[in-house]
Amino acid sequence: MQKKQKGLVWFRNDLRIHDNESLSTAMKENDSVIAIYCFDPRHFEDTEYGFKKTEKFRAKFLLESVAALKQNLKSLNISLLVYNQKPEDCIPAIIIQNEISSIYFQEEWTSEEMVVSEKIKAQVPNSVTFKGSYNQFLFHPDEMPFDIESVPNVFTQFRNKCEKLAKVRTEFSVQPLSTDNYVKNETVIPTIENLGFTDFSIDSRTAFPFSGGEDEAMKRMHNYFWETKKLSVYKVTRNGLIGADFSSKFSPWLANGSISAKTIYWEILKYEQQIEKNDSTYWLIFELIWRDYFKYISLKNGNSIFKIGGILGKDYDWKNNKYAINKWINGTTEEPFVNANMIELEQTGWMSNRGRQNVGSYFAKNLLLDWRIGAAYFEAMLIDYDVHSNYGNWMYVSGVGNDPRDRKFNIKLQATNYDGQSKFQKLWLQQQLF
Repeated sequence: MQKKQKGLVWFRNDLRIHDNESLSTAMKENDSVIAIYCFDPRHFEDTEYGFKKTEKFRAKFLLESVAALKQNLKSLNISLLVYNQKPEDCIPAIIIQNEISSIYFQEEWTSEEMVVSEKIKAQVPNSVTFKGSYNQFLFHPDEMPFDIESVPNVFTQFRNKCEKLAKVRTEFSVQPLSTDNYVKNETVIPTIENLGFTDFSIDSRTAFPFSGGEDEAMKRMHNYFWETKKLSVYKVTRNGLIGADFSSKFSPWLANGSISAKTIYWEILKYEQQIEKNDSTYWLIFELIWRDYFKYISLKNGNSIFKIGGILGKDYDWKNNKYAINKWINGTTEEPFVNANMIELEQTGWMSNRGRQNVGSYFAKNLLLDWRIGAAYFEAMLIDYDVHSNYGNWMYVSGVGNDPRDRKFNIKLQATNYDGQSKFQKLWLQQQLF
């Protein structure tokens, strides 16, 4: 009698059931499937720069996302085992206890994630197959018009070639398994207190008044595209600073994989066919390509994205002035526009794209501070932290990455151009007179 094939889906930054290659493949290839998610305690500890790796805003969003994933998997008759442990301390035992044949997961290539994967592999029988997939991209690596080593160092060259030669693959789908696949489990999702935080309410001024999870991501996409048709004016409004609708706000869900770039892409194409196709609909695709670009830059350069000289190996004389760093963090610099953005981040875990470029440029180009400290603070605070985009953008604004022009932002001019009536600054700097 042939042995039953049992699959384990290990969720990390792919917290969805729709367009999830690991899940879809596991369900096709196995007689039974279970799933697992680990709240790795290391993700809530302090980093070498003195900040928590994950602060309360992203922690809460992650808890909501995993709760939604658990419910959506239940609708497919799949159990999600949840542990507040290091993956290498619980996954091998689950594999052995459940006689798992294959483990399915989304590939991650940054060093910390690679170490964890290797530790798991070292603790399980050789008969267990590890099946990784690259489903976090818009353009899958196998569809790219160049090898990873040949990814251009200038975005425009990357974009032009991808738009001409790469294609976006279709989405993966799933159908529920039989009800006897569902196994009751005693594991529970930790509370925010279990992760080391006190619960909190969302600041009413936030530009991101949304919750985590796949259902919320789909709801936001439906609202932004079909109910309000804000997609049609995205390019015009995207540099806004106040309110939920000046930009799509997809980035937090994209960052933890509650929605895929492909899902958004195919929905844009549907919108273009049914409503209209214009510069704004293209520009959201353009931004998805930027997201891909930083992932490919990370894939190409490895740990260089975390080095002080960046991918260019530039030898700048960076400072580490704690007084200046704290003034930047606390929003008490000489620049009100920088301060307003930093206080927004501290109070909400969110900052606009325009704000990020300005505060990053100010940190690196005006204060001449070690850009990695700024990147580590963003890693802690941002709801939409994504290792590739975060470090890619910080290198970019600091002159050690992919900006061929090595710009320095004129903060006062930026404030005049994007906050001419100081509405944003007044919103966050209520103690300051204008």
